[in-house]
Amino acid sequence: MSKRLRSSEVCADCSGPDPSWASVNRGTFICDECCSVHRSLGRHISQVRHLKHTPWPPTLLQMVETLYNNGANSIWEHSLLDPASIMSGRRKANPQDKVHPNKAEFIRAKYQMLAFVHRLPCRDDDSVTAKDLSKQLHSSVRTGNLETCLRLLSLGAQANFFHPEKGNTPLHVASKAGQILQAELLAVYGADPGTQDSSGKTPVDYARQGGHHELAERLVEIQYELTDRLAFYLCGRKPDHKNGQHFIIPQMADSSLDLSELAKAAKKKLQSLSNHLFEELAMDVYDEVDRRETDAVWLATQNHSTLVTETTVVPFLPVNPEYSSTRNQGRQKLARFNAHEFATLVIDILSDAKRRQQGSPLSGSKDNVELILRTVSNQHSVESQDNDQPDYDSVASDEDTDLETTASKANRQKLLGKDAN
Repeated sequence: MSKRLRSSEVCADCSGPDPSWASVNRGTFICDECCSVHRSLGRHISQVRHLKHTPWPPTLLQMVETLYNNGANSIWEHSLLDPASIMSGRRKANPQDKVHPNKAEFIRAKYQMLAFVHRLPCRDDDSVTAKDLSKQLHSSVRTGNLETCLRLLSLGAQANFFHPEKGNTPLHVASKAGQILQAELLAVYGADPGTQDSSGKTPVDYARQGGHHELAERLVEIQYELTDRLAFYLCGRKPDHKNGQHFIIPQMADSSLDLSELAKAAKKKLQSLSNHLFEELAMDVYDEVDRRETDAVWLATQNHSTLVTETTVVPFLPVNPEYSSTRNQGRQKLARFNAHEFATLVIDILSDAKRRQQGSPLSGSKDNVELILRTVSNQHSVESQDNDQPDYDSVASDEDTDLETTASKANRQKLLGKDAN
């Protein structure tokens, strides 16, 4: 961390002492028990990181600290601050409450249902309201007032909003003004550093032109965050973007083995996906990497005799209601991939991401990596006897999911022989 947590800091959800996790997109610090509920909600609701045992980009941590210290939690608990809420029996959780159902119900109401967020007056056209909020966001990001922008985002402002009159996005404005923490917040909410304004300039261009070199470098990192995270998961290092290296493609130690017909067909299918579908698959694999890595940190930091129970385990990716049922089912099946199968899938995602970005034709690809889309493990070999293709028609359950956490450094070295740029 950039600084030690002060003893006065408490969990945003139950006021318990010494919170050790952060919800990045909510700008709050949370305790272990409340974090177990956050993790079960999914990254689309709360993106959690351990404050000490997870690598942090310094400015991202500074952004969360700034939001926490400036009262971002009041955004999510606005109506609870009204004395009338006490009279009505509505209250936040406390440290003595049980995780289930007390803390869990409160946290779901707070972040999933947004039950306590200040509501704007109803209007006939919701799109106009969202547009107005986005224009306010567009103006606000040139200042250092992070909590104002988070409040606008919580109400429906769009981080990637393209201002029709100004011809650019909020991230362009923040980059031109050198507001690196605003850029971090916008990126967390989906702003794209590669978006061009009406004159063809990106936020990175604006940052460089303004002499904001740290911001420009960070925007490049954000642009490659997905592939950087996948590479780091397998080989423990990231590309050197400053020197023009934007991809690391790890190779399996046994990549010299003959590829099966299934693997060749699967690889060809991956390469034939449209860019949109490929991006969706890559995002799903990114979320699964995050789940596995967070699981590893979670298991390593808990008091196993008291906290690590079935109720605190997240066995597969939680459902995102914005995705189709087929996509959600496929996302959950990723938890069944063993370490080797998942590593080969990650490698092929990295290889094809590099090919697509560089515009290389399929025939010119030199990557010789195996994509395994089958989701069977030893326990599930029977169900695949009649069908070699993955079955995404049934949702994985607690009983039939093969739990996989992040491999230790030693296991990772067994999986990977070397990595290539």
